[in-house]
Amino acid sequence: MDIDAAGGAATAGLIGAAIERPTGHAGDAEGNCTDCGLPVGGNFCSNCGQPTHVHRSLLHLVEEVLHGVVHFDGRIWRTLPLLALNPGRLTREWIQGRRTRYVSPLAIFLFSVFLMFFAFSFLGTGSPAMTTTMSAAERAETTEDLTEARAALAEARTALAARPDSNALAVSVRATEATVARLERHLGVPVTVGDAKRGDGLEPGSWQAEVRDAVEAGNITVNLGNKGLNTKVKKKLLNPDLAIYKIQQTLYKFSFLLIPLSIPFVALLFVWKRGFTLYDHGVFVIYSLTAVSILVLLTVVLGRIWGGFGVLGAFLFAFGLPVHMFAQLKGTYGLSIFSALWRTIALMFFCVLASTVFLVAIIMLGLTG
Repeated sequence: MDIDAAGGAATAGLIGAAIERPTGHAGDAEGNCTDCGLPVGGNFCSNCGQPTHVHRSLLHLVEEVLHGVVHFDGRIWRTLPLLALNPGRLTREWIQGRRTRYVSPLAIFLFSVFLMFFAFSFLGTGSPAMTTTMSAAERAETTEDLTEARAALAEARTALAARPDSNALAVSVRATEATVARLERHLGVPVTVGDAKRGDGLEPGSWQAEVRDAVEAGNITVNLGNKGLNTKVKKKLLNPDLAIYKIQQTLYKFSFLLIPLSIPFVALLFVWKRGFTLYDHGVFVIYSLTAVSILVLLTVVLGRIWGGFGVLGAFLFAFGLPVHMFAQLKGTYGLSIFSALWRTIALMFFCVLASTVFLVAIIMLGLTG
């Protein structure tokens, strides 16, 4: 398990709890507030909001830590159903000030995003296995490719035997072995080169080995306009697992940047419509991003249990997200069907643009950091 991801999830939960309204248990409604000293006559101080009863038991300390990390109280069960089924109402009610019954947008966003990467740390980052279920035509084509790859491997090995000091020929042999092993696995036949040992410790035929061989052979070039950056990126690509790890770490550390990156696009859709502020658009964006992160989490986790969940998740991404966005736009801003529809189409385009800019920046930060 990725310890950094676990720590990130716990920290996010605690941050989310810290920005929430105090939720201490009500106790004695007599005496003075232990924080500001003013007389109190209810469950909370009317001046500073401090709970009347201040717990000092170890049991309550454990309860507060669990609440901070897991953050499951009564409000979560009112927030999540509305976020899934009626996001427009949830966003509108928060904007209009009816907030005590719901988890705050930022708290649930932080927790959902870091919970997503926390779950990914358990699942790992391995590439999906290639399916061996093929039609007769696909099997015949793959078999032909395998025959050609084996012939190319024999030629490469002969050339290397004649020039054993050639690094380029050695890289070519490893790359061709990887291709042969991949095709053999795809066909479900015994792997003839799978047991070959590589000096770098990578598994022959794996995607990691193919990437490394492509970089060493010069088939993947890096030109960022700076020699130092080029060297850093190529060094990361020589260890693909490390590169994926760095990108993943950068992604969840800077995921919050999606919020300020997205708000201007939403505001652009309502530039001539009065009555809405950047705060309102921010709440809309945060709840929308939360819904996306929860969908990603459920799709990946449940997809590992049964492939059908992965197919369902892909369907929801393709069709469910636009419908969810349409419902949230219509309910939040009180739009007509036509107004919500064209704004949904425009917002989907903006989402692709913002996501592309964000992912490119994250990949560059991960590979050059």
